Parts: sequence; structure tokens; C-alpha cells
Amino acid sequence: MKTYFARKDDVERRWVLIDAKDKIVGRLAAEIASILRGKNKPEYTPHADVGDFVVVINADKVRLTGNKWDKKKYYHHSGYMGGLKATVAKDMLNKKPEEVLKHAVKGMLPKNSLGKAMFKKLKVYVGDNHPHDAQKPIELEA
Repeated sequence: MKTYFARKDDVERRWVLIDAKDKIVGRLAAEIASILRGKNKPEYTPHADVGDFVVVINADKVRLTGNKWDKKKYYHHSGYMGGLKATVAKDMLNKKPEEVLKHAVKGMLPKNSLGKAMFKKLKVYVGDNHPHDAQKPIELEA
């Protein structure tokens, strides 16, 4: 019996639709990261991008548990000395609601060029509408 290693060309990519309404951010991000990596497929190969495309709708209706709305901070740096900026989760949800979920998923993917390629397959939208109807995404109950 031989070990099967999937190649990028052999993989059939599907489109998956996930409704994020009233879902907890971390648990939803773990499920999305697993689909992006391809861990839900039998032909999963760690060194190849075998995952599916993921479309997330209602990103503005996600939940955080506990006091995270007031205490969780998102940091970014401007590049200048003393340029560290911090944003509280509540403000981030008001200004850029899709970034809350994107930030959580990106932290769960590999930190290399393979992880960047996987992250590009994630499409997050604030409302119920998305422009990917032509791909006929399969609705997934996460």
C-alpha cells in the first residue's frame, strides 16, 4: 500500500457558505481554518493547499464571550517609532466588522507562504449578500 500525497493540480475545490450570525468568533474561526487547510477532506496533505473557498456572511453579528468586547485589543503598528495603535474589540466591530473574524482565522493558519495562499480563499461579508452566487456555494452549518 502506498501513501497518497495530494498535489495542487489534483484538488477539486468547492465553495462553502457559512452564516456567522450569533456564532462565537473563536469556535467559528477554528472551523473556517480547518476548511481552508483542507483538514475535512480525506486527501488532506500538510504541505499542499488542498482546502476549499469559504464565504462568510453576517460577519457583523458574531459574538464574543465574557468581557472580551471591552478588554480584547487588536494591535497594529504604523512603522514609525511609537506608532503602536490599539483598538478595542467593540470599536473594531463598529468600524470594520469583517476584520474581527479575519484576524481570528489568520492566527489559526500556518505562518508561511502556504498560509497566505490559504487566507486568500476566505471571503468575509458584513450583510446577507455576497457576489459569489455563480460559484454555487454549499451552505454549511458550522
